[in-house]
Amino acid sequence: MPRDHRPAKSIRVLLAEDQGMMRGALALLLGMEPDIQVVAQIAAGDMIVDTALTHRPDVALLDIELPGMSGLDAAAQLRDEAPDCRVLILTTFGRPGYLRRAMEAGAAGFLVKDGPVEELAAAIRRVLTGETVIDPALAAAALSAGPNPLTARESDVLNASADGATVADIADKLHLSESTVRNHLSSAIGKTGTRNRMEAMREARQQGWL
Repeated sequence: MPRDHRPAKSIRVLLAEDQGMMRGALALLLGMEPDIQVVAQIAAGDMIVDTALTHRPDVALLDIELPGMSGLDAAAQLRDEAPDCRVLILTTFGRPGYLRRAMEAGAAGFLVKDGPVEELAAAIRRVLTGETVIDPALAAAALSAGPNPLTARESDVLNASADGATVADIADKLHLSESTVRNHLSSAIGKTGTRNRMEAMREARQQGWL
């Protein structure tokens, strides 16, 4: 079927990817599918919800690590503000913690970027029918990895530790006492099996817990 002769009802896709070359290539390849139409392309996470409300896509194809807002946080907002839009996470980082967080945010699928475009197009069609599509190897890894051991507050404190923030800086930012911050940091270090808060933050990010 020629590219410009589409079915009367094409699948409308929003594409959020911060790397311009990757975004353009994905849009081009998906646009060659006879039943898929990329209706919006954006590079920042904090543009996702407004763009979805404007263009009303059937499926939002989201990267995780985006400027402004992560794709995981945007997925949770889409669940609340655009519930008819199915979310498919497409990422370089196939981390078990990311998969768990994506499912908790209401995503309908999770794939890594090294798969063929035919697989991605098939996943888009499948999530639109109500299926959940997850990379099989990643699903197995997530089951063996277990749940995120960090509490929400421990995660907040680790995130606030970036860029060399002091305990006082973290306490001020999160409106906590310094002793409370130290307690949360100590707990997070213990749970991640690391020696200090910077190692704890790196380990938590590597696992996809942050």
